[in-house]
Amino acid sequence: MAPAAGRPGVLGRLCRVLLFLSQFYILSGGESTEIPPYVMKCPSNGLCSRLPADCMECRTNFSCVYGKPVTFDCTVKPSVTCVDQDLRSQKHFVINMTCRFCWQLPETDYECTNSTSCMTVSCPRARYPANCTVRDHVLCLGNRTFLKMLYCNWTGGYKWSTALALSITLGGFGADRFYLGQWREGLGKLFSFGGLGIWTLIDVLLIGVGYVGPADGSLYI
Repeated sequence: MAPAAGRPGVLGRLCRVLLFLSQFYILSGGESTEIPPYVMKCPSNGLCSRLPADCMECRTNFSCVYGKPVTFDCTVKPSVTCVDQDLRSQKHFVINMTCRFCWQLPETDYECTNSTSCMTVSCPRARYPANCTVRDHVLCLGNRTFLKMLYCNWTGGYKWSTALALSITLGGFGADRFYLGQWREGLGKLFSFGGLGIWTLIDVLLIGVGYVGPADGSLYI
């Protein structure tokens, strides 16, 4: 009866060993169930010709004529399913697009980072380097992420109408300069009574034409 009593202990140890080996096999990559990140952008069983660019791989021809229609042979990436016009599953298909590089696209076809540190009111007008990414549904040649020099066009929430109204009504007390964040100029106007009216008149003209703007270098809204 002693061997029979020890049999459950042997089976338990054997099960623990098998469980350990199975977990080690999975963690080592033998049975990977990880979903590629691009799959989240790919609609299941949608038309292959309308898949986002990240869901397919195409044999592009960089010698095509700029601005002319061109066709490319494409293949869906692994884990992506799509169909043709007859709702039949397919892996290989042809897409039609315009021959142009991604950096040549119109501004509505890509998104760029904004800068809040450059001066929007300057002469010549300031630019900043922005990282731009093409929208998912837009097809183009080359890298879909690129660097582009853009004009500074951010705003800090200051209104031109409010600044002008303050300059006309309370400009003699420096209210317009205080509103724009220019504290030193505001104190100077306050204690000089608007430069005896001369400074007030000049500021009305400068704010009216947009020459004087917010101290943080942003644009009016």
